[in-house]
Amino acid sequence: MSGHIRRARLEERPRITEIRLAVRENQLLDPSRVTDADYQWFSENPGIWVWEEDGQVLGFSAADTRDGTIWALFIDPDHEGRGIGRALLAKACDVLRQAGHRTATLGTEPGSRADGFYRQAGWIALHIDERGEQILRLDL
Repeated sequence: MSGHIRRARLEERPRITEIRLAVRENQLLDPSRVTDADYQWFSENPGIWVWEEDGQVLGFSAADTRDGTIWALFIDPDHEGRGIGRALLAKACDVLRQAGHRTATLGTEPGSRADGFYRQAGWIALHIDERGEQILRLDL
């Protein structure tokens, strides 16, 4: 891995959206659920963090410091399996920890590779929510 993590810039939203919509699992069934206001808030507050390599954004994470959730963690499918997700997840957890949260939660598709990824990283399954997402928790 020769890239680095940095804060995303608002003008990178098209690339971030492209990565989000390119994933093979945990597909966003209703892209309108992610609003301009969501992107605006994350760009101004804790920030969306990206993995950049050779001038190209290859993945991103976002932590919501209002409620202690990992709002997003997605990697360009052509660059999965290289440790980028682990690095971005660690950054998102660090953002929550620095904001005073003692636990983090997130939701993902039950039984997906992402579900396995989080569990392998120490996340604990809590329940399936009303949208059918597996809710997981990690003590920070």
